[in-house]
Amino acid sequence: MNLVWISVLIVSLGIMLLTNVDIAFSTILTGSEKAIALTLKLWAIYAVWLGILKIVEDTGLDKKIGKLLKPVINFLFGKTDAETHNQIAINITSNLLGMGNACTPSGIKALKGLDKGSQVATSAMIMFMILNTSSLQLLPTTVIGLRIAAGSVSPNDIIFPTLIATSVSTISGIILCKIFGKIFKDKKVEQKITPVPIAPNKRRKQV
Repeated sequence: MNLVWISVLIVSLGIMLLTNVDIAFSTILTGSEKAIALTLKLWAIYAVWLGILKIVEDTGLDKKIGKLLKPVINFLFGKTDAETHNQIAINITSNLLGMGNACTPSGIKALKGLDKGSQVATSAMIMFMILNTSSLQLLPTTVIGLRIAAGSVSPNDIIFPTLIATSVSTISGIILCKIFGKIFKDKKVEQKITPVPIAPNKRRKQV
């Protein structure tokens, strides 16, 4: 991936330098300034969310959320240990509230708990990645915060479109993951129970 980004950067700079040198340097400086400003805005937003998540863990609210989401988590991931269960609950809740990268710490802990040490992604791990990628959001707070910081007149207008888009992507991902998980699981079971063909006994020669 680093090679891809470096290649894109070199090609883009080469085209800009060949077409218009003045625009190239001004664009680079302006882009760097905007990138730093965006980083500071995201830093402030994530600092707030990470602080809230820390309070949730310290007050034991994560365990209550875990009990509330137990049927959903058991359906999606099967049985897990208590710590992994709580981290999955925090991660799902964080995604529902649109906390963005603030979900990463709980996501890493949950994924480690789902890892069986076989160096192969399990169905539960794949399901977890799909949920984080599709990221169902009831309230996209991080994006709303960025729109407010950018001076948007109506930053809340994205709530309904975001809910529709993320609902479709999440439901589709869960269905496909369950279907393919069932197919490959059935194939593994068939391979285990398929009887090994036995060669027919040879007739003994009459003396």
